[in-house]
Amino acid sequence: MGELAIRTIGAEAVPRLAEILAETVAAGGSVHFMHPTPMDQAQAYWAKAMAGAAAGDRIVLGGFVDGRLEGTVSLFLDTPPNQPFRAEIWKLMVSPAARRQGIARRLMIAAEALAAEQGRTLLNLDTAIDGGAAELYESLGWVLSGTIPDYAYKPQGGLTGTAIYFKRIGAWAAAA
Repeated sequence: MGELAIRTIGAEAVPRLAEILAETVAAGGSVHFMHPTPMDQAQAYWAKAMAGAAAGDRIVLGGFVDGRLEGTVSLFLDTPPNQPFRAEIWKLMVSPAARRQGIARRLMIAAEALAAEQGRTLLNLDTAIDGGAAELYESLGWVLSGTIPDYAYKPQGGLTGTAIYFKRIGAWAAAA
């Protein structure tokens, strides 16, 4: 693996993010899209996500290997007024050709650090039971709170359940 850098990204990354999304779905990744994912739909999703980031409702991180964007994760911050201490992890994806290099792990660690900087003390996420990233999340200290059967379609069809995880960070983690 070459040099890995994690940093915040913006609208300039939409074309590559759309490619990563389509590649992820084609490889079986359950990230709310079906296979094949039309490129215009993938680009529209990321354009809307970047508009949200510009408005401050999320932070989108990119994982770059030798300067090429190979992975992403979003830290969703736009929580209800009674949950200003919480954030959600969305759309952790790594291009299939760049997997098994630690990109997803580094993206998650960076997202957790950003959440703590934003004063968040509780994170949550969900992942598909079939082919999801449960092993990664658990290795990073995330706690499984439960599963929901038949939650969504797999990208190539058929139902899969989802696993719901949480993690205490920052001040809460220190107090626990």
